[in-house]
Amino acid sequence: MRDEIVAHSGCGYEPCETATRTVPGEGNPEAAVVFVGEAPGKNEDELGRPFVGRAGKLLDELLAEAGVVRGDVWITNVVKARPPKNRDPKAPEIAHWMPVLEREIELIRPQLIVPLGRHALKHFAPAAKIGEVHGTLLEERLFPLYHPAAAMYNQTLKATLFEDARALGALLSR
Repeated sequence: MRDEIVAHSGCGYEPCETATRTVPGEGNPEAAVVFVGEAPGKNEDELGRPFVGRAGKLLDELLAEAGVVRGDVWITNVVKARPPKNRDPKAPEIAHWMPVLEREIELIRPQLIVPLGRHALKHFAPAAKIGEVHGTLLEERLFPLYHPAAAMYNQTLKATLFEDARALGALLSR
């Protein structure tokens, strides 16, 4: 599956045509927890790895706060190619990549899925609002968090993210 994602091109969707490279998920393929972000950013596009920029560093801090080691989880994105200028992914672009995400989750079979941000959450719980459900367990398998990048633009969310990470750690230690 990784090879398929890396080789993906020529589909006509703008992110796939303009990105430097596609970004497959990474981590433990037998992970109990899968973190799903929205789309790669500039650093991810350059390196071909998810969550390696500033948001990735904050995600690493959140994982540590939850008592989780990055290598023990799976980290991926809804869209596997960087939208131009880091714009939000468009609905058709999300739909284009959705079968890949669904196959990823099917192969890994995690006990818990952690959508990071509203675009990821929308796939798993279309009616849910990230501002209302972050840091809570939904449908026995979803534990949404704000996207780490949101805390970089809104410092008041940082404390909330760390509080939610501690709640995730408590849930995982049950």
